[in-house]
Amino acid sequence: MRVQVVGAGAIGSLFGYFLINAGVDVVFVARGERLKQLKSGLKISGIAEFFEEVEVYKEPVKSWLSLVCVKSYDTVQVAKKLKGLTDVAMTVQNGIGNEDVIAENIPKVIGGITSYAAYVRGGTVVYAGEGETLIGNWKNCSDEVKEVEKMLRKGGMNVRVVENVRELKWKKAAINAVINPLTAILKVKNGELLEVWNSAKIVCEECKLVLEKLGIEMDVEGEVRKIAQLTAENKSSMLQDVEKGKRTEIDAITGKIVEVGKKLGVDVKVNELLYWLVKFMEERKC
Repeated sequence: MRVQVVGAGAIGSLFGYFLINAGVDVVFVARGERLKQLKSGLKISGIAEFFEEVEVYKEPVKSWLSLVCVKSYDTVQVAKKLKGLTDVAMTVQNGIGNEDVIAENIPKVIGGITSYAAYVRGGTVVYAGEGETLIGNWKNCSDEVKEVEKMLRKGGMNVRVVENVRELKWKKAAINAVINPLTAILKVKNGELLEVWNSAKIVCEECKLVLEKLGIEMDVEGEVRKIAQLTAENKSSMLQDVEKGKRTEIDAITGKIVEVGKKLGVDVKVNELLYWLVKFMEERKC
């Protein structure tokens, strides 16, 4: 059963590494500089040292499972390309809405979140932090999700199937909506948010109210503080995008908090302020 990793950046490549370890037939789909790098092989350093020559393509190919790891703003385009080429699609992307976009084009969809940490440096994927991956049936794949769990676990990943994957996606989005825009705007590492906690706390409170309206209970402030401490030396993905002058995933994170919050009658003016500040930074590449 062939698996293709679509969007072979740091996290996609790390998942590919675990699947290769499990003996799975894995191919990678990448573009630009990453495509050139993978043509020289998949290189992993950090927690694990690994090198292997791999198949890599510019466009998606026929496969049983497609692991979608592109930025959220590319999901629509990728989902259309995957239509008719894959039986199952799985995503561990940031933000809200990716699974639903994919489900419009693919008959079976697995949703997921991961806390594994990795980044690409000079063509090598630095495996920076061991975490946990939680996956669940999003659309018509209760059996397939168990098969994927077996594959990843065999490859050495900490993974388990959950029933509440939709709720977990919102919880992670709430955490990201606090950490990502603030670190991107202030240009600080995650741990430095603790020095401006009064500001972070206001964002936490708004996100908590949105979750409550969705029927989700969560100590947003407590979870954000914990993540900021555990990843104190990390730069958020949004900060990294801003530093590189690239488009961020603000629409799928803070944008969704604002959109849903307004629909549910929640005052989300602070989140909305952060949203427009990040959009301004994107446009000015600052």
